Amino acid sequence: MALTSRDETDLLLPLIAGIGDAAQFSEFLERLRRRSDAEYVSIVMKQGDGPHAQITDFHAGLDLRAEAREVDPFEMHALERLHYDQLRPGRVYSVGEFVDHDPVFRAERMAKMARLGIADERVVRLSKAGETDAWLILARAKPCEAADSALLSSLAPYLEAALRSYVMLEDHRIRASVSAQGMARSATAWMVFDREARLLSIDPRLDAWLRINLGYVPRIGDRLRDLGVHAERELSAAAGLYASDSPPPPRAVMLHEEPRLEALLTSTSDMPRPSMLALCRLPNARTPASVERLARLFDLPAREAELAIALNEGLSIAEAAERMGLTLETARNYSKRLYAKLGVRGQAELVRLVCDSVAVMG
Repeated sequence: MALTSRDETDLLLPLIAGIGDAAQFSEFLERLRRRSDAEYVSIVMKQGDGPHAQITDFHAGLDLRAEAREVDPFEMHALERLHYDQLRPGRVYSVGEFVDHDPVFRAERMAKMARLGIADERVVRLSKAGETDAWLILARAKPCEAADSALLSSLAPYLEAALRSYVMLEDHRIRASVSAQGMARSATAWMVFDREARLLSIDPRLDAWLRINLGYVPRIGDRLRDLGVHAERELSAAAGLYASDSPPPPRAVMLHEEPRLEALLTSTSDMPRPSMLALCRLPNARTPASVERLARLFDLPAREAELAIALNEGLSIAEAAERMGLTLETARNYSKRLYAKLGVRGQAELVRLVCDSVAVMG
């Protein structure tokens, strides 16, 4: 059965939109449910094997999984997927093909389905998307027709392509989220420029820093302004080099002296076109959590950990003692115990150890 032009509008466009939509295929599934007069339509995705596999169920209509648990919480839901891993991709199967060989199992299964208001089901396995298996399932309160199977068969190739894009997009989302959190914790922000030094994208935290500290609003598509003539010229010259086919090694530049803003310039990777990446370190205020984490990592008393954090911020022992309300002699005793416990030979090695620790991540 070929999809009609109406099907392309009513089904395929929502399917494509569902790849990146927050509702994740809900509009496509609801339209398919109405189109087939079904009680339940679902895209089931499985990552991993065995009892601990992760199951994702996008559905429209009845929530058969929830209703099945109410009917019998100790059973898998009535439309169980015991044999679904063995299905041939692209072929549409009916319930009868799973159970005709076993009259007892057939009767039990049909009874479970009847309690859920389901008389018949069709399922098609989709070609594997990376490490993800997927099925499209349709269940009705009345027997399915040949047109239902034909519709699922026609939709399968489009759904396979959509799910491949969805799985890839989800992977990119996870990587981007983890990268963003890691850079934020390490107080690293970024900007990306084209070969003409025009701004392509900017970390929201760096955008906010420029607005607050320089009173400057960076605009996508423009060159950076208000950094000073020298910094603007250096960015302009560097962009052509780092966006070339043979970029030089990373280079440090001073973008603004007061307040201080440095950048490490380098080339980007995995971008649609060659561009220049500027990595900037923002002030990373230490918090009580930093003290707690350092104490846990190195088994330190809280006050000794607090002194270590203060020294790491650049305070002298006298300045740290004053801030902590300690006598200078007590602070010096704390520092000596810190050196012994951490196996360092003085304040410089202590600061390096703390700087390298995850305790001082934001």
